[in-house]
Amino acid sequence: MKISGAGNGTKFRDSLLFRYMMIVLLALLFLPVVVSALSILFTLFHSPAELKYGSADELQTEWHAEARRLDGADAAAVNARLRALKQRYADATLFWVDGEGRTRLQLPERGGLPETWTADEAIRFMKRSVDADPFTVVAFFGPEKKGPGFMVLQMPRAFLNIEWPVQSYAPLYIGLMLFMFVAFVVMSWLFFRNIRRRLVRLEAAMARTDEDGLPAPVAISRPDEIGRLEHAFGVMADRLRKGREREREEEELRKQLISSLSHDLRTPLTVIRSHVHLLGRERLSAQGAESVKQLEAKTETLGALIDNLFAYTLMTSGKYPLRIETCDIVRLVRQSAATWYPLWEKEGIEAEIELDGVSLVWKADRNAFLRVLDNLFQNVVRHARSGGYVGIRAQVLDTGIQALVISDRGPGMQAKSDAKGGGIGLAIVDHLLREMKLERRTDSDEGGTRIAIWPNREHF
Repeated sequence: MKISGAGNGTKFRDSLLFRYMMIVLLALLFLPVVVSALSILFTLFHSPAELKYGSADELQTEWHAEARRLDGADAAAVNARLRALKQRYADATLFWVDGEGRTRLQLPERGGLPETWTADEAIRFMKRSVDADPFTVVAFFGPEKKGPGFMVLQMPRAFLNIEWPVQSYAPLYIGLMLFMFVAFVVMSWLFFRNIRRRLVRLEAAMARTDEDGLPAPVAISRPDEIGRLEHAFGVMADRLRKGREREREEEELRKQLISSLSHDLRTPLTVIRSHVHLLGRERLSAQGAESVKQLEAKTETLGALIDNLFAYTLMTSGKYPLRIETCDIVRLVRQSAATWYPLWEKEGIEAEIELDGVSLVWKADRNAFLRVLDNLFQNVVRHARSGGYVGIRAQVLDTGIQALVISDRGPGMQAKSDAKGGGIGLAIVDHLLREMKLERRTDSDEGGTRIAIWPNREHF
């Protein structure tokens, strides 16, 4: 799946931010839309008979109009008009006050009204009536609404106010708000649960590896931020895979080159050895004899280096199979030391072997372990002959495991040496010990080098 604009960011409408903003926007618009819809439905289907006398504004306008029309009328005319209005507003209370402040006709009769009104009483009455129930309209006679008399209409507010949905259907609105809240929480939970699942799936995909130890490809689910992450991970995995393939090709080429060089160098080296040997049998001067001796030493060193290179190439390419079996390590050490003893004696190296009564029975390949010993003893001859000593003993480590320890009194591994080939020799040692599930620890200083070999936990 290809992500459009993966390098510059996904399209906004495909992003996680856009989707979550839509959830929030729907939650915010849900209540106003529902309230408006319910209000419209209520207006369409609610019975208008509940507004029996019209709205408060309409009632107030009509009452003031009646007062203007009665300006200058006598008491009988006003009484007659109020009786007619009473028939029209049957649920209202009506009364009027003449210009001298006397209470006149009351429809119906009621108590609590003063017989004679003062200006202060009229003002107090109007203040008490503001926003009170019953709804009260005071209309003064005359075009300017200044009196001197006035007429009053009082109507219970229940006949004037329509119960709008917010008031009549409060439980419904509370339920809708609760539903909106729960829906928002559920949608948010589903949204983030989906994100979490995708992230967990991506994490699991990152943890999966193929036979080369490389992460497996990840399928791109959606073209959003996580999709970009999956795409970037896939690109990285592809680059790693190509890099590993390139390294494998280079490693194979290097092994072939070393193998070819090792094989091709053996023939001329054998010719050089034979001619040096023949030259050594001739009658030579002291300087010539010394030169032949140096040639023999260098050709032996070069031959050992070529053998090590060839062996290391075989080992790293899996063409050096090992036959693991139970071996008497002490016996193998004595066997190897016996072959090296003449050379140690020739080089002036004192051998001290302390293995009497020691039993070291490990699982190993006999030839491979002998090669390990040969490489270690060869390093002693090349790099530590100045110490004139090689020690072989068994030693119990801090872990309680008995180890084979080979030591010398040379200048240490940090010192410079003219001899070559120690690096590849130790690489072979490490490879063989690792294949036989053996461990090696090296301690080196100016007083010499100590190499301990013991089985690891996987050995048993």
